[in-house]
Amino acid sequence: QVQLRESGGGLVQAGGSLRLSCAASGRTFSISAMAWFRQAPGKEREVVGIRHWSSGSTFYPDSVKGRFTISRDAAKNTVYLQMNNLKPEDTAVYYCAARLTGAGSFDTWGQGTQVTVSS
Repeated sequence: QVQLRESGGGLVQAGGSLRLSCAASGRTFSISAMAWFRQAPGKEREVVGIRHWSSGSTFYPDSVKGRFTISRDAAKNTVYLQMNNLKPEDTAVYYCAARLTGAGSFDTWGQGTQVTVSS
């Protein structure tokens, strides 16, 4: 099993920055990719970034491309989400997720951390 723990959420003004952290523990060798998702009240959960473990390749949706960056500290088994030029519409609960080797989806989740962007 893999356990994920997010940190770094909070309140920030529009145009500001935040960095979220997600520390993985347990059978981390089984991770093939990690991602950040978010869910705003009344909306469906959406992906905001994916990082593949072995290749390092990343994916971002258009809504955050150029503003959000996923990075990884392999020694700490930690993945980060750097969020710049935040907008009020970025307000949501942000979740870290892992896809394990052989799995077809992200099925290991953290508890979530609230990000609130004020206008």
